[in-house]
Amino acid sequence: MLLDRFLPRIEFDSYEDFKKNYKVNVPENFNFGFDIVDEWAKQDENKKALVWCNDHDEEKIFTFKDISRLSNQTANYFKSIGIKKGDVVMLILRRRWEYWVCAAAINKIGAVIVPSTLQLTKKDIVYRANSAKAKTIVCVNDDFVIEQVEKALPESPTIHHHIVVGEKRDGWDYFEKEIAKFPDTLERPTGEEAVTKDDIMLVYFTSGTTGNPKMVQHNFAHPLGHIVTAKYWQQVQEDKLHMSVTDSGWAKFGWGKIYGQWICGAVIFAYDMDKFVPAKLLQKMQDYKLTTFCAPPTMYRFMLLEDVASYDLSSIQHWATAGEPLNPEVNSKWYKFTGHNIYQGFGQSEGSVLLADFQWDDIKIGSTGKPSPLYDIRLLDNDGNEVAVGEEGSICVWDVKNNPPTGLFTGYYLHQEMTDEFLLGKYYNTCDMAWRDSEGYYWFVGRNDDVIKCSGYRIGPFEVESAMLEHDAVVECAITGVPDPVRGQIVKATVVIKKGYEPNEALIKELQDHVKRTTAPYKYPRVIEFVDELPKTVGGKIKRAMIRHADEEAVRVRDK
Repeated sequence: MLLDRFLPRIEFDSYEDFKKNYKVNVPENFNFGFDIVDEWAKQDENKKALVWCNDHDEEKIFTFKDISRLSNQTANYFKSIGIKKGDVVMLILRRRWEYWVCAAAINKIGAVIVPSTLQLTKKDIVYRANSAKAKTIVCVNDDFVIEQVEKALPESPTIHHHIVVGEKRDGWDYFEKEIAKFPDTLERPTGEEAVTKDDIMLVYFTSGTTGNPKMVQHNFAHPLGHIVTAKYWQQVQEDKLHMSVTDSGWAKFGWGKIYGQWICGAVIFAYDMDKFVPAKLLQKMQDYKLTTFCAPPTMYRFMLLEDVASYDLSSIQHWATAGEPLNPEVNSKWYKFTGHNIYQGFGQSEGSVLLADFQWDDIKIGSTGKPSPLYDIRLLDNDGNEVAVGEEGSICVWDVKNNPPTGLFTGYYLHQEMTDEFLLGKYYNTCDMAWRDSEGYYWFVGRNDDVIKCSGYRIGPFEVESAMLEHDAVVECAITGVPDPVRGQIVKATVVIKKGYEPNEALIKELQDHVKRTTAPYKYPRVIEFVDELPKTVGGKIKRAMIRHADEEAVRVRDK
């Protein structure tokens, strides 16, 4: 076990004990590639690290020894093409097994990883490559991805090498062929080439709902912040299979598919699906006998449209979710089929899990749990004052300047002014709204921008969405505000309905009356629009801002 190298104490008697006494020790020169991947390989060369499969009957199983050797070869190859400490490498690898190898190799060199989603267009790639000054890009052999990268390369002068995985591609260096030329041993760098815990390891581009995406930077200590994420929220078990459903281009991958899980010695199960098909995912979960599982609420909702009871999911002892708040109705239905609640976690690309359901207390359905022991979480009003129990406030991390928590981002890459603005004050403001009850549970309201202000009332989208989802006709729902000359804003519901229901005026009236009965009547949606699907990020988050901005533009055009 490696945990005892970083945690003076692992077991706790209660949440209060956990919050007060949890501590993580961060070695000055911590490097995930050497201190986790290679260390597990030294302890047990047969210890499994990764079970990978896809939709084409391919399967590969890797031990930590395999990952260690392959990452050494990859590091030697990267060094041969000029990658050194501090250089930036973009990875567009979906859920390919090569991501884990490349990530460990880049860590060992001391370079910087920029994970990127395969949905990026030429414009996105140019922006990211030039903003981060990326030197190399490694891509999955996907026609769309390759086309966008090739279009972007002439406008991305810092990229000197483009590498493809999976299959050969004309004009590209082929990953497997290239790394095979290099030895599978690697000396740990020393002196100026060695990393410290404060060096930059990872840069995430945020979703950029307002303006261009920001570059969120994490240091080499960041993986140790995810011990709480993996062990105490997702409750992964050593040598047992854990699955988090996410693309490698998103921070959720770091949350659930590499850092905390490997530190805890869990085996990562990676299903490289071509697209999300609920029945196929349920079949994989059954066939591979997973032990722990995490997915966005969206995926739970769509799996519930399948015959969940026909799948044997009894091996799964713990279910978790993040990315969006979990509606109580989804949890209730899942509990009916599995006998387990779904444990919520909340956070951002900027950190590890901030709030979560932990093992010591009963979860409250609809709540997003209690604060991680790594963070001093406070709910603050617009003036920076702490709000009372039951009142809404912004979720903030306190005292980030003097006591920066392990796991929290260290700034915005190559943007000192923005870093100073967000991290040199008394607190870091997540811009997410919540309220706290008398027992210390936090209840998510919504993004600051998503909260609807109607006739003097503040209406959080999550509560109304949850009410809508209790109706049998509704599969998914996004609640947003639409400009209104009298009320300021009115509530709009954008709804995906189940097969067998007709999107007509009668159903609109039925849904409105249902919300009036389920929650405060003033919160009901005065506008309901039926759609085939909701706009989402690859990570499964509903793009409420996209709906809201489209409606605002429609109102502007109408009122001209």
